[in-house]
Amino acid sequence: MRKMILVVAVLALAGCGEGKRPDVPKPQTAAATAPSVAAAPQWDLEVRGEITQAVSDLSGWLIEHSFVSSVVKENGKTRILLGPFNSRAEAEAKQAEVAAALTRAKKQNIELLVVEHTAPL
Repeated sequence: MRKMILVVAVLALAGCGEGKRPDVPKPQTAAATAPSVAAAPQWDLEVRGEITQAVSDLSGWLIEHSFVSSVVKENGKTRILLGPFNSRAEAEAKQAEVAAALTRAKKQNIELLVVEHTAPL
């Protein structure tokens, strides 16, 4: 009886991987591996206060008003960015939308700049 159980167990385990293909990494295309030289520039909208204001306060206000932002630290300076946008016109449209929301909320001394998107290093 033990031999029969052992044989059944061995056969069951031997068939566990049956029909499965081994995980082979998918080949990457040349476009995915090489950086695109002719890629169109992208744009961000930088939001900053003229007076020193806590980044969490400003980014929290943006989130409350349905503006998805990201906080980026570059060269020791913290920046709040909305985007990236595919065109400068899209970024400027979002700039007008955020400016209108800031005006309605009576928020002053907040600057909105359209800047070219920098690629992460």
